[in-house]
Amino acid sequence: MLKRILFVDDEPNVLQAFERQFRKQFEIHTAVGPAPGLTAVAENGPFSVIVSDLRMPGMDGIEFLTRVRQMAPDTVRVMLTGQADLGASIAAVNHGNIFQFLTKPCPSETLARVLDSAFEQYRLVTAERELLEQTLRGSIGVMSEILGLVNPIAFSRTVRIRRYVGHMAQKLNLADQWQFDLAAMLCQIGCVAVPEELLEKFDGGKLLDAAEREILSTQKRVGHDLLTHIPRLEGIAEMVANQEATCQELAGVPKAIAVGAQLLKVALDFDGMMRTGGSVDDVLSSMRSRKEYNQAFVAALDDLHAQDAMRTARLVSLTQLKTQMITNCDVRSRNGLLLLAKGQEIQDSTILRLKSFALTVGVVEPISVLVAHR
Repeated sequence: MLKRILFVDDEPNVLQAFERQFRKQFEIHTAVGPAPGLTAVAENGPFSVIVSDLRMPGMDGIEFLTRVRQMAPDTVRVMLTGQADLGASIAAVNHGNIFQFLTKPCPSETLARVLDSAFEQYRLVTAERELLEQTLRGSIGVMSEILGLVNPIAFSRTVRIRRYVGHMAQKLNLADQWQFDLAAMLCQIGCVAVPEELLEKFDGGKLLDAAEREILSTQKRVGHDLLTHIPRLEGIAEMVANQEATCQELAGVPKAIAVGAQLLKVALDFDGMMRTGGSVDDVLSSMRSRKEYNQAFVAALDDLHAQDAMRTARLVSLTQLKTQMITNCDVRSRNGLLLLAKGQEIQDSTILRLKSFALTVGVVEPISVLVAHR
């Protein structure tokens, strides 16, 4: 593990002393004052550990480390000050979630031991998070592939929704993007309980009557109920349950759940309106005029449209199909089964699935795709 540490103090000579003491043990970065410190976190992070002075002009160490916690929650924070102030210590721990509070002058041996403990804490926190992300992502990937075998229509829509959500989250630099990715992968899992003919009707852009819309709407609750049985997926289950909720209806909902649910709604409604034959410009214009959507998310989708406009349409054979191509029309087997819907990004698993069908019932070729300019 790379031991990157940022020291923040308003006295340059103090920072120079830290560099001399620890440059052989750690990768040292320094910032003269809190404002440059926040810039360093934003532009040069992540740091494993940040050590900040308490008394600094303009912004004290408590406020600085509180902001650091918001920007980089995994970073371990240490407060170092010449003021033996019990009240400041309590405030630092409560507001900035400080790992340890030390007073100056602090012996090098003591600070070194604290830093070693802080790096170990960082290792434990990040290792647990990475294990959780990788384990869940792998498990959900398997569930998604199973959905593709059982219900290719729902799976095709899932792939498109995942692409839209991923683009919005990345474009806006949202925190905890892995959760939104999992929510997108699972938002259609409840479709296992929806009749296939109803999904085909909806996917074909045909109007549904009230009873059919109600049946289709129940899939989000089925998905929620399935996911609540999986540990650590409670928040994602709530995102899935609220995937049709407007911004106004999400008031009072925990922020991460509200963000995830609104990402899903924007992506799902955009996809649905596109499947009815609307143009991208008309669909986005309509969404911009409606208060039920987070307009920052809609704007991010407009950027995705701009990227897609830079792609070239081509006809390719199955053997020429590559990852990151986008289907420009529905792909069907020779007996009429929908295998991929228009707008789906090609993945390795997609190619394997098509090749399996090619060996049995056959796949209609050539396939129309959109290819990015190089």
